[in-house]
This record gives sequence, C-alpha cells and structure tokens, in this order.
Amino acid sequence: SAPARLIDAGIGRELLEAAVVAPSVHNSQPWQFEVGERSIDVYADAGRQLKVADAGGRSLLISCGAALFNMRVAADHLGFHPRVRLLPTETDPTHVARLVVDHRHGRPGLMEELYSAMWRRRTNRFPFSDRPVPHSVLARMQEATALENAILRVYDNPAEVERISALLREAELEEGLATPGAAAERRDWVDRSAAGEGIPPQNLGPRPTRREAVWRDLGPARDPRRPVAAFESTPTVAILSTVLDQPVDWVRTGQALQRALLVATVDGVSASFVNQPVEMPDLRWLLRSPVSGRGVTQMVLRLGFGIPVPATPRRPLDEVLRHPLHVD
Repeated sequence: SAPARLIDAGIGRELLEAAVVAPSVHNSQPWQFEVGERSIDVYADAGRQLKVADAGGRSLLISCGAALFNMRVAADHLGFHPRVRLLPTETDPTHVARLVVDHRHGRPGLMEELYSAMWRRRTNRFPFSDRPVPHSVLARMQEATALENAILRVYDNPAEVERISALLREAELEEGLATPGAAAERRDWVDRSAAGEGIPPQNLGPRPTRREAVWRDLGPARDPRRPVAAFESTPTVAILSTVLDQPVDWVRTGQALQRALLVATVDGVSASFVNQPVEMPDLRWLLRSPVSGRGVTQMVLRLGFGIPVPATPRRPLDEVLRHPLHVD
C-alpha cells in the first residue's frame, strides 16, 4: 500500500507559516513552496529578485535558505526531525531545496529552544545600547553557523570596527557612482505594507548623528519625518562567510544566518544587516579574514541590545504556494 500522507493541510500550513517569518532582502519574501505528502520543495521566486543590487541572485538564495531553516525548526518542533537536500545549481538555481519527513516522533527534537525565538526575531535598525554582547552568546552564534557549514567572525575591537565602517561608507559612495539604480530599488521596497511586503517607515529607524556609525539607510535620502539619534559608540560586528561561493553555498548561508539569529534572539540580542560592501566585488574581497584570508564574505551583521521593534508584514500563504494545500 502507498505510504500514508504525513503533511496534511494543517501541518503544511504550520510549516509554511514558520518559513515565511524568516528575514529576506528588503522583506521581499522571494520564495515559493510546493507541498507533497511527505515533502516540501522550496523554490526561489525570480520575479521578486532585486535586479540591480542582486543581479546574480545571491541574496535571493540566502533569503530562501533562511526560510528553509525556519521550516526545519518547525518540523523539528512537530516531531518530524526532517532531512534536507539542497538542490540549486548554476543552471537551475531556482529549485532551492527539498525537506523530507519519514515519520513523526512523540516529542520535539534538538532545535526546540529555537522555535519560540522564530516568532520573536526582528531585524532591528534602531540604536543599540553600549552594553557589550557577552562572549558566551557570540560563541553560541559561532557554533550555530558552524553546524550549517559556515563561518562567523566577530569584531568588537574599535580599530577593526572602524575599518569595516570605512568600507561601508566607501561602498555607499561607490554605489552612488557605479550603480545609481540601486538606491531607487531599495526605496521601492519601503512602505508596501498594503501588499504584505517591504519595510514599513516605522521600521527604518532613525538616522545616526555620527557618519561613522555602522548602519545602512534603506529610506529616502531626504525625509524630514526621520529623527536622528546617537548609535552605539563601538558596535559588535559579525561577518558570515562560506568556504566557496556557489548557489548551494548561498542557501547554506541563509540557514546559518537564521540559526545564528535565532540563537541571538534566545539571549535577547538583536541584529541588523549592513551588507553594502558585500554588493561591491572589490570591497567584498577586503572583508575576508585579515588573519587567514579564508572565507568568502556573504553577510555583515550589526549585533547588540536594542529596544523592541514591530514585526514587518507578511504575504498571505496562498501567494507563496505553487499549488493549493491538499485537503483530505
């Protein structure tokens, strides 16, 4: 006889509701899902790819990798302990992965502590306090990324943070000269809450009083409604890298990123993304480890203790499904 369906409409909805609260570039939510009897396939929605800032699709697949990890956490919470096969290739990067379940156990798995954090995680673009992030938390984040075959290097030394800050400012200048359409593309994803996507103005945060702040502005260049505020004097900066730089590594990056972010959330640590130099090939090379030169930089994170911020909107599940959920 045929094996029984394990992923019915109710379970499928639970898994997808977890997947779609993952972070994505500009909250573009560029993913699609196909639910089977014992598997869920994850696809990248190329129609939601940033054509200027992400022409190669790297951020697209990182976003999908983060959604995949959330789905793993939810499946683990439900007792499935899933297996995952990463599928993207250079010739077909849109088929991201397949999550497969064989049977359901009576209790959650080893990632249970991350389940509640998944619903509380927020990208926080507001100032952080000057309270340092404990080394124990940073070590747990590094262990989390290592479990997903990635590398997390953490910097809180003022000289090294200043070097990275200088690269951020150089990237913004280079972008203005070389890719003028990128700023307009970013602004296009602001204030799209009616469509369940993008970044609401209240989530942009204030502008820093110091030009040297580790920060990225996604809003309009001139907006009198935006306040200014003092940001942390020496932020904690983390650089997430992989050994190689193929589509499958970008999916691994998304999983490693989300695993680290959930570990941080468990301990009350917030994060935002400052990826300006990663989008410039020459500056991305300068972000590699200054000691070993090892690793290809994929993400730059700012970490710290911040105020609570509201969630960003999410698209209805029907919009991210390739086919309607099966109903017995």
